[in-house]
Amino acid sequence: MFLHKQIDAIEAAPQKAGKGVSMKMLLSPEESPNFAMRNFTIDAGGHMPLHTNTVEHEQYVISGRAKVVIGDRTIEAGAGDVLLIPAGVPHSYETLGNEAYSFLCLVPKAQDCINVISC
Repeated sequence: MFLHKQIDAIEAAPQKAGKGVSMKMLLSPEESPNFAMRNFTIDAGGHMPLHTNTVEHEQYVISGRAKVVIGDRTIEAGAGDVLLIPAGVPHSYETLGNEAYSFLCLVPKAQDCINVISC
């Protein structure tokens, strides 16, 4: 199956968890046989709370910088960085600076249960 889209034509959906978080569904589980591809953006001054997922996350940072907590480690992630967040590992994001933090996030096509640990 062939599919072609323009990211600018995809509407961003505000996310309930955190502050200033939106998501574009680039490839939905219905469109792709193995993975879903999303583009998350966290506005400057925004954050995504500590949470776990039942599926792994493969991420590529497009722009901005953020303090990212993954398990017991805290890193500063920025444009060009690649992150692997294993299933079940708590993680959170807090933007740094005056630019939005934007990243691609691929997840396997499987049931993903999200558990918010802190808001």
